Amino acid sequence: MEKYLQGVLESMGALTIEDILLRIGVSALFALAIFVSYRLTHSGSVYSAKFNITLVTLTILTTMVMTVIGNNLALSLGMVGALSIIRFRTSIKDSRDTVYIFWTIIIGICCGVGDFTVAGIGSAVVFIVLLALGRVKNENRILLIIRADRINDQEIRKIVYAFFTKKPVLKAENTTQEKVELIFELNKKSLEQSNRIETKKALKEKRSHEGITDKLYSLDGIDYVNIVVQSDEIS
Repeated sequence: MEKYLQGVLESMGALTIEDILLRIGVSALFALAIFVSYRLTHSGSVYSAKFNITLVTLTILTTMVMTVIGNNLALSLGMVGALSIIRFRTSIKDSRDTVYIFWTIIIGICCGVGDFTVAGIGSAVVFIVLLALGRVKNENRILLIIRADRINDQEIRKIVYAFFTKKPVLKAENTTQEKVELIFELNKKSLEQSNRIETKKALKEKRSHEGITDKLYSLDGIDYVNIVVQSDEIS
């Protein structure tokens, strides 16, 4: 066994400075491609400049680790043992961020072992897929939350169902002996379309525009009316 391990270690030639610079340099170029891809597929509050810079750094660091491990069997075993006791915890703001983390690690592994062909072809395909589909967003859910006297339950439902072009979905109903809280899930397009229709009616009848909140507050016993945008993103 010792002779086998010694033979393996002897068969591994030390990398030259040119090889090391080549691997780290190529990984830096791929990291820039990841940086551009992340910037193009994220916008607004979803985009995190710090996280994007972290992706670039992580790619180069992974390349460094793989370069060391690939040239020293004993060190690779020790590195596996050291990394096994480390626990990384970070909040993922967007599910796409997980893809980018895996992308950086895979690029680092490929560049660290000198397999630039796999890294290049794979990155090109991933870049195109993310560019084409990465900007697709889930439509945020809009919740209409109403708390009022329980006696107005049926009147509230009539107003809500009559106002929207597409019937809202009643997601929850919380009641006490005197109060009721209704939570409706709305469609963003239906909300915008209903507001446009109400605006046209108001202009035609020469009266002020009344939104869903105005119509609900016209009833007696309304405690509050809240419209909440529920996003899938983790903050």
